[in-house]
Amino acid sequence: MSNDKPQGVCADYFASIVGEENAVCLWENIELGQQKRIQQAIASGNSPSCIVYPHTQKQLAAVIATAYINNWRVLPCGSGSKLNWGGLVKGVDVVVSTEHINQLIEHAVGDFTITVEAGMKFSDLQGLLAKSRQFLAIDPTAPESATIGGIVATGDTGSLRQRYGSVRDQLLGITFVRADGQVAKAGGRVVKNVAGYDLMKLFTGSYGTLGVISQLTFRLYPLPEASETVVLTGSPEAISQAADILRGSALTPVQADLLSTKLVSSLGLGQGLGLIARFQSISESVKEQSNRVLEVRQKLGLDGAIFADGDEANLWQRLQKRIHTTATESVITCKIGVLPTAAVEILTQVELGLIHISSGLGLLQLEDKNQVLKVRDELRSVGGDAYGELRLRTQAHRGFLTILEAPMAVKKEIDVWGYTGNALPLMRGIKEQFDSKNILSPGRFVGGI
Repeated sequence: MSNDKPQGVCADYFASIVGEENAVCLWENIELGQQKRIQQAIASGNSPSCIVYPHTQKQLAAVIATAYINNWRVLPCGSGSKLNWGGLVKGVDVVVSTEHINQLIEHAVGDFTITVEAGMKFSDLQGLLAKSRQFLAIDPTAPESATIGGIVATGDTGSLRQRYGSVRDQLLGITFVRADGQVAKAGGRVVKNVAGYDLMKLFTGSYGTLGVISQLTFRLYPLPEASETVVLTGSPEAISQAADILRGSALTPVQADLLSTKLVSSLGLGQGLGLIARFQSISESVKEQSNRVLEVRQKLGLDGAIFADGDEANLWQRLQKRIHTTATESVITCKIGVLPTAAVEILTQVELGLIHISSGLGLLQLEDKNQVLKVRDELRSVGGDAYGELRLRTQAHRGFLTILEAPMAVKKEIDVWGYTGNALPLMRGIKEQFDSKNILSPGRFVGGI
């Protein structure tokens, strides 16, 4: 077996599998945008020698098997929209993209399930489902470019978890290529619980470290008849009370988030902290629930407004774009998890942030590494390191903070995951079972896995 990088041998090893046009072996021949995304994902000095674009699951399996035989390290991706999430990958030899493995396998309209290949774009899938008045209840980052496999691999969903749960709650079945190139399957297309090892949950958010996802089956939902969004803004104390009232009420928002002051003002929604709640159902129910939230506004002296139709769609698009777009390259985007009752306290201490009112999960934009460490300190219990009181308070709220996007210098200097639990030996054991040679996304996951 060769331990050398596949420099100059891509044509021999991979072009015979996928065709010369789908095995790009010279760095200067790679599209500039793709170059930048790859450079942001890997440790400096470790540029891959080849990017491979298989078009079928069979080709994908053959590509991974070739890498396995030659001990070549692989960075799997879809379109690359989230390649810069997670830790810096070490010693990458080959990037393997699944974006051309993108076919519809089966849409069981009556059963509300769909099976698609991992490279299908999320936006294309939703467009296909809309023809049957159905949708996949996930709202990922970069919905126009994100692939289904990439969304699952990074566990990426947003505000819709309020009503529909996380990515893994939507997933019914998975097919993946193991590190040795063998194809494996788990689950199916029937909506039911089964006994056994839940590979769907294990692979969700595994960042390509356990296998390369090739096919997925999801549960679906009918498109709602009507939709409205209510926005309340005001003092932290009043917004906190409004969130408590909403959590304890019989109201059923499909999306509900707390917004930081800067996020509220940048969207032109008013002043102070914000609470945004979206209702979707039959028209009468939507109007009744929206009016109930406005009653809370009057009771607590908050400002408020209702958004509907095009204005509502535009508002959520702008919110998605604003929370994921950084003004400067030095800004650090973080994922946060905290007790929902502590969300307002956290948001008052950062400029730009969003936290879901029920799960306590959200996103923050921080200006530099010291601010990251300060927030992480706030989430840690007494006995943390000496970086500051913010980390102490955050873990006191039983929370976490991980870095998604940051300059390479920051990712080199601090642990992007910040994990302090006791599950690392278990995680490493699972990695060893699935990828004993450590060839898949080495270093990208928690603890350098």
